[in-house]
Amino acid sequence: MTIDRRDITGLVLAGGRATRMGGLDKGLQPFHGVPLALRALLRLAPQVGEVMISANRNLAAYESMGVPVWPDPIADYPGPLGGWLAGLEHCSTAYLVTVPCDTPNFPTDLVERLACALHEADADIAMASARQRDQVRLQPVFSLIKASLLESLVRYMHAGDRRVVVWCRQHRLVHAHFDDGAAFYNAKTIAELQQLASGV
Repeated sequence: MTIDRRDITGLVLAGGRATRMGGLDKGLQPFHGVPLALRALLRLAPQVGEVMISANRNLAAYESMGVPVWPDPIADYPGPLGGWLAGLEHCSTAYLVTVPCDTPNFPTDLVERLACALHEADADIAMASARQRDQVRLQPVFSLIKASLLESLVRYMHAGDRRVVVWCRQHRLVHAHFDDGAAFYNAKTIAELQQLASGV
């Protein structure tokens, strides 16, 4: 990897409303007997120097996973960028990489490949993309971000916008393509989570 993993902080995003799961706290739902957020944490930790979690409720349950937990600094569930903002505010390394809690099989070389893409393109943000259902789709919540973009994100969010890709495109953005689209399948409902767990 062209960027030392010790210079990257990993952030697991578990702060959403999970409306399609009936408001259940998605990150605490079990996947093969392990909460989704913990599964993501364990998968991400070997790829980075430090890890933390973005969550907005049941904070004690997340804190029991043994890493720092940060709620969104902006009220009313502003979406993934709220988690990114919390992560960047508490990031002590040069880079932050984000993964959602609801995609339990994301690649084990995710960070390495994002870092290579960012370095080779001299970019500010590297975002994953993958082929799913016969087309290449961006995976915006799987991104490696320069921590120096904090002030830009603060300004963008205080202006009222919440769109991840729109903000990312204000900076030097590169895509890192992954052939295994199934690795990025996420669970929006309990039924989808059960399908992922059964390998369907």
